[in-house]
Amino acid sequence: MDSLIHSSRDVTIRSISVSEMNNNVYLLTSKSTGVQLLIDAADDLPAIQQLLKDSETDTSEVPKLVRIATTHQHWDHIRALGELVSATGASTSAGADDADALPVPVDVRLGHGDVERFGDFEITSVHLRGHTPGSIAFVYQDPDGPAHIFSGDSLFPGGVGKTQGDPSRFASLLNDVKERLFDVYPDETVVHPGHGLPTTLGAERPHLDEWRARGW
Repeated sequence: MDSLIHSSRDVTIRSISVSEMNNNVYLLTSKSTGVQLLIDAADDLPAIQQLLKDSETDTSEVPKLVRIATTHQHWDHIRALGELVSATGASTSAGADDADALPVPVDVRLGHGDVERFGDFEITSVHLRGHTPGSIAFVYQDPDGPAHIFSGDSLFPGGVGKTQGDPSRFASLLNDVKERLFDVYPDETVVHPGHGLPTTLGAERPHLDEWRARGW
């Protein structure tokens, strides 16, 4: 399975789509240190292991997966999590309010605004409440380019994630997405969703009022 690749100054971002639900798995590799962060061990351990093998060309050092981060608790995003932890020994992280629903112990329980360093790059956690109680978007700020938001199922091209028709959950999610993403990051920011193709905040920004009016 071929991976999609984005190269920035310090980090190479690879992604693959797995399972019948086309879940995206993202791998960030520090070019200078080989330290790696994987976001959403969704399914298909062999495909993820191939992704890790392919990333050997992304760094001058020996790559080392140190963290498996989970955007949210839903089953389709965690089917390979236990196997990957066992195979790699990597630590785990997830939003504090989703952590207890994961199939493995969570080493780092994340809150809004938490910043973690992996090798020579930083990841900021953005808590987006609504799709699940503890959904986290992970943000990498390229020093020489746009930010990259790994949004899980909270933001897609064309709208926010599902909130099961609950008006309060929808309002919570849309408000968080607007205030914590659209009001903070510029139009060129790349959004990497949990399913499907990437988009940018600039492409989606004109439609925020339309999303609010339709209620989903």
